[in-house]
Amino acid sequence: MSTNILRTADGWFVVRGDSAVAIDTKAATTAELLADRVAVAQAADSHDIGTPVADLVPLAPVTTPCRVVAQMVNYRSHARESGFTGEIPPTFFRKASGSVCGPSEATVRPPHVQFLDYEVELGLVIGAPLPVGTVVEEQDLPRFVAGLVLCNDVSARDVQLTKGQFYESKSYPTFTPVGPYLVLLDEQDFAHLQDIRLRLCVNGEMRQDRTLADMITRPARALTVLSRFQALEPGDLLLTGTPGGTALQAPPKPVEKLAALLPPRIKWKAFFNSQRKNPRYLRTGDQVTATAATADGRIDLGEQRTPVTEGQGHGR
Repeated sequence: MSTNILRTADGWFVVRGDSAVAIDTKAATTAELLADRVAVAQAADSHDIGTPVADLVPLAPVTTPCRVVAQMVNYRSHARESGFTGEIPPTFFRKASGSVCGPSEATVRPPHVQFLDYEVELGLVIGAPLPVGTVVEEQDLPRFVAGLVLCNDVSARDVQLTKGQFYESKSYPTFTPVGPYLVLLDEQDFAHLQDIRLRLCVNGEMRQDRTLADMITRPARALTVLSRFQALEPGDLLLTGTPGGTALQAPPKPVEKLAALLPPRIKWKAFFNSQRKNPRYLRTGDQVTATAATADGRIDLGEQRTPVTEGQGHGR
C-alpha cells in the first residue's frame, strides 16, 4: 500500500490516519528523503502516537531547486475544449521551480495578469536517475517513479497567448501549489493509476472532474519521450497534464478562422475583450480546492485549499 508523507518546517512525517509520526532522518531535500527509505519504514511501523495532522502546516513535499517539467494537452477532454483534433503527440515545457509552493499558500496574481486560470494535475516524483536515452516500459515505472503529488498548474493566459510564452506564464511565484502529501507507491499501486480521479472546485463549484483514464500519453511513454532530450534526477517533478474544465476554451471554428485574418494586435484585443465576459477565470478572493484519489482510497493525494490574492507592484 502507498505511504503518505508530509513535510513541515519541523521535518518529514509519515501520515497514519489522523496522526503523523516524525521520520528520524537528516534529509533536507526530497531526493535525500527518497534515499532514506529505512527511516520512512521505521516511522510507518512505529508505535508512536504521533502528532495530529490537523496541527501540522504542510509545505510542498517536493523541495526546490529541482527540475519541473509539464506535459501539454494530455487529456482527451482538454484537447477537445482546446480545439485540438487528430493525433496529439507528447509535448513538454519547463516551469521555474521557484513557482512551487505549499498546498495551502495563497496563489498570488501578478498585477498585470488579468486572466488567471487553474489546471489540476497529477505530478510524478522521480525516484531514480533517468539518463538521456532511457526507454521506460510500463513495468519499469516503479523503478523510476517514487511517488505522486497533487499539483495545480496555475496559468497567466494573457501572457501565455500573446507572447506564446509558457515558461513565463506558468512560472510566477505560487503558480505551482504541490501537496499536501508525497505519496510513495508500492509496486502494486501502479496498476491503479488510471483509477485516480482529479477534481478541482472554485468557490465550491466543480470545474474539473476526470480520472486518469482520460489521459492521452501515459507516464511510461511520456518519460521515454522526455528522456530523448532531458535527463531527470531523484526529486524532480513531471506534471502530467490537466483534464477538461479550465477557464480558457477555444473559440468556435468560424470565429477562429476569421480571427486568423486579423493583424495580431487586433486579434488579441478582440479575443481578450470576449474573455472579459468569462466568469470562470480566477479572481481575488476565490478559493480553489483540489483533490486526487482513487474511489477505494488506496491512493489519496490529499486536498489543496488555496485562496487567490493580488500581488503588489506596477506593470511587468
